[in-house]
Amino acid sequence: MNTATSTPGRRGTNQRRVAFATVIGTTIEWYDFFIYATAAGLIFAQLFFEPAGAQIGLLLAFASVGISFLFRPLGAFLAGHYGDKIGRRAMLVLTLTLMGASTTLIGVLPTYDTAGVLAPILLLSLRILQGISAGGEWGGAVLMAVEHAPADRRGRAGAYPQLGVPLGMLLASGVTALMTGVISPGEAFLAWGWRVPFLLSIVLVLVGYFIRRAVDESPIFEEIAAKRAQTKVPVVLLFRKHWPLVLIAALVFAGNNAAGYMTTGGFLQAYMTNPEGPVGFSRTAVLIAVSYGAVMWFIFTALSGLVADKLGRKRTYQIGFISQLLCIFPLFWLVDTGNLGLLYLAFAFFAVGLGFSYGPQAALYSELFPASVRFSGVSISYALGAILGGAFAPMIATALVNATGGTNAVALYLISITAVSLIAVSLLRDRSGINLSIENQAEQEVGATIFDKRVAVAVPEQAGIR
Repeated sequence: MNTATSTPGRRGTNQRRVAFATVIGTTIEWYDFFIYATAAGLIFAQLFFEPAGAQIGLLLAFASVGISFLFRPLGAFLAGHYGDKIGRRAMLVLTLTLMGASTTLIGVLPTYDTAGVLAPILLLSLRILQGISAGGEWGGAVLMAVEHAPADRRGRAGAYPQLGVPLGMLLASGVTALMTGVISPGEAFLAWGWRVPFLLSIVLVLVGYFIRRAVDESPIFEEIAAKRAQTKVPVVLLFRKHWPLVLIAALVFAGNNAAGYMTTGGFLQAYMTNPEGPVGFSRTAVLIAVSYGAVMWFIFTALSGLVADKLGRKRTYQIGFISQLLCIFPLFWLVDTGNLGLLYLAFAFFAVGLGFSYGPQAALYSELFPASVRFSGVSISYALGAILGGAFAPMIATALVNATGGTNAVALYLISITAVSLIAVSLLRDRSGINLSIENQAEQEVGATIFDKRVAVAVPEQAGIR
């Protein structure tokens, strides 16, 4: 069935239910992911990698964050394949369950002191399962949101699952701050308090499971299934016809993902709480500041969805990346002052670029790929972009600080990645409002290319690239 044939009241109710379900689901999914990144920056070097020493242990902890990104493409391949064949909703429920189970099990792991080398091995194994889950979850969530929405409101609808990322970060930072500052401060946090945020995941997953089960399947997929138009091997078709588009879409995401993981993620938390560093904030003060940064990120992500429906996805992205470029050096300068008020100011300014280069992503990606391979296209592009951007960004940033003694090299690294993403999104044609139905597959297949239009025939059917 297509939502166009439904009554307006039922359509509106279902779209609100989908919006709620995608926000709740992605919030839970990213709470789980950020809990790990937060713990890696604060205490995993001591608990799981202690024999390596403080500096190498921190690098190993951040490397364990990055390893999961290497397995995101596997999750994206699997979820994309089955999401294009059996439906979006089933994959959403499966990925949410896998993420929740992995996170909960981390909360009961033995540490190096009690289990030796087995402890980091088990930790890495569960982190890999988190990566597989994250690789598959995002594509399903954004397609459920965007494919249910009217053409003129896809930017806003697509921003809903994106809001789950800052909300997940806010929840992760808030719960951890509560543990470090109130319930289990000091040594108690190292002894047992760090486990609680991981164990809470099981409650959140149960809530998300029942909410997502109640959502209708995407009308686009229902149409595909009714017409028996599923592609036999979607991933093969995707790379045979649309590999340049996958690459450019991945590069678009890299700049935002690197900035998000190095600033509001684990790197800055470790840098700012290092007692031997230039800043020396307490864990709780930093976690509260990161929570504030997540709120600002949430606000500008929500705003970017509205702007994307007015100005288009491409122009909104360009505003975001230019803002990000202008704020990178000031961010690190303000952090290095050691002034908590200036840290809040830095996070507020930087959130503009983060939000405007993340909110439009769901709509942009969904409108780039043809219906028959859309789940595979958005999932794999997202997973590859995460590897190019955020996978090892905290580890690289830590190594740069250790080598240079300051953050200027980190800022230059972020500027380079952001500039690449700005160029990549500028190569894309804005396809806002294109008909996403399988009946419009032919138009979805055709677009301008990265070559001059006079030789566009050299690479036919590369939808969406200018």
